[in-house]
Amino acid sequence: MKTHKADIPASQRNPLMHAVAQRDRSVLEMVKRAIEHRQVMLAFQPVMQAQDPSRTAFYEGLIRVLDETGRVVPAIEFIHAVEETEYGRLLDCISLEKGLAELARVPDLRLSINMSARSIGYKKWARTLHRGLQANPTIAERLILEITESSAMIVPELVVSFMLDLQAQGISFAIDDFGAGYTALRYFKDFSFDILKIDGQFVTGIAQDADNQVLVQAMISIAQQFDMFTVAERVERADDVACLTALGVDCLQGYFFAAPSVRPPWRQQDEAMRA
Repeated sequence: MKTHKADIPASQRNPLMHAVAQRDRSVLEMVKRAIEHRQVMLAFQPVMQAQDPSRTAFYEGLIRVLDETGRVVPAIEFIHAVEETEYGRLLDCISLEKGLAELARVPDLRLSINMSARSIGYKKWARTLHRGLQANPTIAERLILEITESSAMIVPELVVSFMLDLQAQGISFAIDDFGAGYTALRYFKDFSFDILKIDGQFVTGIAQDADNQVLVQAMISIAQQFDMFTVAERVERADDVACLTALGVDCLQGYFFAAPSVRPPWRQQDEAMRA
């Protein structure tokens, strides 16, 4: 029996689509295994004060999973495949749970945790947050929730009401990867983010890029108008640190200061005390 082209799945007709689909299935399986075997963790990266780069403003907790070889896999390698699936919601829950636990253990820690706007209204995520805040009343004011610009624009009205409700409880919000998405300015006026994180594509090499200097200066002006702190992401060079500080960025984050680590300073101190 002759097979018509229309009967063949598009992913098989297009070798590139087929390869991408196979890769995504493999990534989903890796994430599924990691969740089932509780091989999910946070890596912590400091966010430094620009005026005094020796002082940490807060830490960001970045989700990581272990693959079958035991390799620690960063989110950039799997988030694209899980973002719109149930596994994406479960990772948001695990990330929040682990972040809340760390805040409970370290009383002077301020920590940001990433979430997707798709997790707003996800009951398990809401229960996790409620339990964490009930267990320790100091956590809310030390917790920052980061929502990417592109994610926020999926359901902007829902994000606005969600943020207002949790900000009333003391939680702060950061808009992540600002400049990488397509925020409509009419919505931006309604958002009440506390922190604006400038996407790394405008930051890396900024000392030698006059165009990006103008763009970052414009982002800083927007943030100042709306009473937001600014964080420059993906800071990797000393000359970029000097340039960003001169432009007026409040905080700096990137490999120039430290890579994300599953053994942050407070854990290393605990290990040293137990040794």
